[in-house]
Amino acid sequence: MPQSYDAIIIGAGVIGAAIALELSKAGYRTLSLDKNPAAGYGSTSSSCAIIRVHYSTLEGTAFAYEAYHHWRDWPAYIGNADERGPVEYRETGCLVMRTEHNGFLERNIAICSELGIPHEVWDGARIRQRLPIYDLTSYWPPKRINDEGFGEPGSGEVESGLYFPTAGYVVDPQLATHNFQRAAEANGATFLFGRTVAEILQENGRVSGVRLDNGEDIAAPIVVNAAGPHSFRINTMAGVLDDMTIATRPLRQEVVHLPGPADFDFYENAPVISDADIACYCRPDNGNHILVGTEEPDCDPLEWVDDPDALTRDFTEQWTHQAWRYGQRVPSLGIPGQAQGVVDLYDVSTDWIPVYDKSSLPGFYMAVGTSGNQFKNAPVAGRMMAELIAYCEAGNDHDAEPMRFELPIIGRTIDAGFYSRRRPVNADSSFSVLG
Repeated sequence: MPQSYDAIIIGAGVIGAAIALELSKAGYRTLSLDKNPAAGYGSTSSSCAIIRVHYSTLEGTAFAYEAYHHWRDWPAYIGNADERGPVEYRETGCLVMRTEHNGFLERNIAICSELGIPHEVWDGARIRQRLPIYDLTSYWPPKRINDEGFGEPGSGEVESGLYFPTAGYVVDPQLATHNFQRAAEANGATFLFGRTVAEILQENGRVSGVRLDNGEDIAAPIVVNAAGPHSFRINTMAGVLDDMTIATRPLRQEVVHLPGPADFDFYENAPVISDADIACYCRPDNGNHILVGTEEPDCDPLEWVDDPDALTRDFTEQWTHQAWRYGQRVPSLGIPGQAQGVVDLYDVSTDWIPVYDKSSLPGFYMAVGTSGNQFKNAPVAGRMMAELIAYCEAGNDHDAEPMRFELPIIGRTIDAGFYSRRRPVNADSSFSVLG
């Protein structure tokens, strides 16, 4: 007779582990499965783990601001079950450059004003006061280093930025996920590592469990796909793609690690920065280092990956383009001759907004399309998925009458249908990570 649980979560990254915690707190006997040797060892381990409160949509912003409060008060939220202690959250603030091409962030300002999120407009003098190493010359449009005109000034300067004091980053995303795991285990959850799901089992028109790569069957009336870059494969196994308007695909990403300039302590003094003018985002890192990612400008081809298990982790010329684009902003930056950083995958949805939803297969749920911009939302995403599962399993039709989801800390209610698998592509999305 196979083992049985109330719910199986496929994936023990930060989203999957958060779902395990919230379901176990709600009384479900859960099993989390992951092919890796420990929680958070997949794409989560490569995350820049930025905690920001700005999005291009009201719902996304409210979600993020609610989650921010959990990271700020992390030990109180997660408890003390982890022998390794709670992860550190560094509140550095986040500066987003205002440009003509992002509408000078007027939409973001309006959303943050409506939600009561602290924000300040900084002029060029204030930006230089915080970042004296910065050259605010405009280089729009972003270019690759072999493009004509790379490094030549565009029109004028970046004249202002929008600063969010309630932002920062988590120093160790894998430890944060381990915190989720230990808290879930303290509530009765089980984790099984080093196993791959080979089949989604079905019986009488609904999910009935999973079959593992070793042939073992595990029974459960609820299965949650939180498999990150492998989510498309799991959805394909379950046969739930036909009614989805939003697809997910693995996208290869390179994050550049650079030494900070010798004339400025970037680690102690710099915020997280999003700079649409050069299409880079960055954050400080320990040892006065800088992590630099891309904001997916038109000049950078997107490298979609058909087989996430065949990912090549060698750096490409993309590393050089990102490093030199950021070097335009920081003239004293030293760019090493040997590339350092991280190569990994995002699980990206059609409009870069995740799918948190049920599926066409009763009992099969999805938390997919989350990579790159949902690490910060894990505590709230986990709770919403737990409530959504309870809502649907009680007989409610989430497609016809979407669940209303409470954000008690900030005093808002959102329509959970915003994250539907069947939504139209959201034109308000920035279609990027930090844009």
